[in-house]
Amino acid sequence: MTGHTKGTDTSASVGAVEVEPFRIDTLLKVKQSGGRFSPAMIEFLVRNIAKGTMEDSQIGAWLMAMYIQGLDPKETMHLTSAMKESGTVLTWDPSWVVGDKHSTGGVGDKTSLPLAPALAACGLKVPMISGRGLGHTGGTLDKLESIPGYRVMLSAEEMNVALQKAGCCIVGQTGSIVPADKRMYAVRDITGTIDSLPLIVASIVSKKAAEGLNTLVLDVKYGRGTFMKTQQEAKDLARALVDTANALNMRTTALITNMDTPIGRTIGNALEVEESIECLRGKGSDDLVELVTVLGGELLASSGLTPDAVKGRDAIAMSLKDGSAMRVFCQMLQLQGVSKDTAEQICLEKKGTSSVLPKASHVLNVRATKAGLVTDLDALALAKVSLALGAGRSKSSDAINHAVGIRLTKVVGEGVGIGDTWAEIHYEKEIPQSLVLKVETAITISKNASYVPTSRITERVH
Repeated sequence: MTGHTKGTDTSASVGAVEVEPFRIDTLLKVKQSGGRFSPAMIEFLVRNIAKGTMEDSQIGAWLMAMYIQGLDPKETMHLTSAMKESGTVLTWDPSWVVGDKHSTGGVGDKTSLPLAPALAACGLKVPMISGRGLGHTGGTLDKLESIPGYRVMLSAEEMNVALQKAGCCIVGQTGSIVPADKRMYAVRDITGTIDSLPLIVASIVSKKAAEGLNTLVLDVKYGRGTFMKTQQEAKDLARALVDTANALNMRTTALITNMDTPIGRTIGNALEVEESIECLRGKGSDDLVELVTVLGGELLASSGLTPDAVKGRDAIAMSLKDGSAMRVFCQMLQLQGVSKDTAEQICLEKKGTSSVLPKASHVLNVRATKAGLVTDLDALALAKVSLALGAGRSKSSDAINHAVGIRLTKVVGEGVGIGDTWAEIHYEKEIPQSLVLKVETAITISKNASYVPTSRITERVH
């Protein structure tokens, strides 16, 4: 059977290296004193984390030692490999070319929704494993769960069927995939070691490697709306991600992209699904279309499905224009639990998308107090308002309100007059004036300003 899972026996050695009888406390001291871990040491520690025999306090001590002392590229690669092998690794029909995209998270980033079906329409198999939102950053799964009936958890067999029939699926991570990362991430969150570059790399790449990918493209963001604030920080992360992924036999490139302003015109789950559908109809915001086509072009080129990234970008654009990407999306929805009638209402405009997706009870128009050109929109400020409305989570147990969020009727580069609506706040309960003020002050309008369109994509790392 193709698309099955390859379970790793966590009671035996990870990989081909025979595990030595190490003591956990001894290994902690190796890194605490600035030493270097051997592959066997890393495999031993990761295996004990996955088995549950390493206590949280010991994991915390190990993470802090790595946070302070760092890991060299080979240690990072071995850690990533051991984490990948700590659980299930997906395998596919060897005739398939399998690829995926990963974004480091941003505001209004709905790129995955049109990208996965567009790639599938061009011949790539895309078993996209995505996450939920936390903090001001939205999650792909939360957006898709705005669609009635959409099921994010599929078995390996169901994923295989989806890839055979539609060419793609967008699903959540099961507990059997990289179980070591789940424990490590929880402890990183409470020990202040989240922003360790080697640990970020190992977490991201191990999960993508466990998907059984041939090729990967990374969208590494920087700016106000994401955790990497400078372009250099994003480039350093991209370089480490690309090198580690390539070392694990995934052909990988990364794009460095600016996240100072929201992507597209919507922030919030159902609102972003609506905008994604517009993109799949060959319309939509220029910046969203650019990210979808350029990221997709990189994947098609690295997979060998097109001779270069430019031809790949053209192929993605055509799949949006000719409706083939939308047809894949409609089929994917049905394979993931959405009724045929609902899927067709969303994709084929039988009754209009808005008749299916949840809608907020109230909409407040935010109006401009001066005339001029919109020269800035603060992504972080707008994302925090959307979070406060209920579109996101402050902690993982928080419930999501899929209907609320912000729609931008004006974006950077567009003119606005006094009294013109430039944003809509979609909300359920009474909205505090402090949140309205945050939105009102998130825009910069300049008189006598000129605007030259620029790309969000600032650099390519390969």
